[in-house]
Amino acid sequence: MVYFDIHTHHKPSQGVAIQNSYPENFMAEGGGFYSVGIHPWDAHLASDATLQVLAACAAHKQVVAIGEVGIDKHSQASLAVQIELFKQQIALSESLHKPLVIHAVKAMDELLAMKRLLKPTQPWIIHGFRGNATVAKTYVDHGYYLSVGEKFQSDSLLAIPDNRLFLETDESLLPIADIYNKVAQEKKVPMEQLLQTIGTNISKVFPLLI
Repeated sequence: MVYFDIHTHHKPSQGVAIQNSYPENFMAEGGGFYSVGIHPWDAHLASDATLQVLAACAAHKQVVAIGEVGIDKHSQASLAVQIELFKQQIALSESLHKPLVIHAVKAMDELLAMKRLLKPTQPWIIHGFRGNATVAKTYVDHGYYLSVGEKFQSDSLLAIPDNRLFLETDESLLPIADIYNKVAQEKKVPMEQLLQTIGTNISKVFPLLI
């Protein structure tokens, strides 16, 4: 069994991980897997040239997801600018048939509305999910996957169906195996069962990682 980490900002040292990269810094190393995207914090800085660089990076065979992208109401960028950039990156996800890894802060209503409007065919994953159980259930009911890391709410974790769950390190220095241990203990399931659950989800959403 393998530890899968679907979102990290560090060079992977354990298991199989998707390393997040910004377009201007993207450089694939042999055997690695990556996501690339323009973060909502940088939405006001994005230009046509930036989007062209992103499109070129996103087409790379080792890039398995578009992200992290999304909406953050704490960003300096206006909501309108963030939404427009998000739509452009959704279109890229759809055209390349690569899942979307989403950064969302106080933006559930906008994300749900956009998914209803655009009807994407690619999976949408809320990364670093820390919301409550009600928010978790709402996202799941609208077809989202949720990825949790070192910090999560216990009731939320238990509200996420097994077939909608991913795990990640994000910016944490905690090894991915330790996060699996925390989640297995909280869910009161054997480690082998959790590894199999996440592995099954990986095979459906990120088959290149298997």
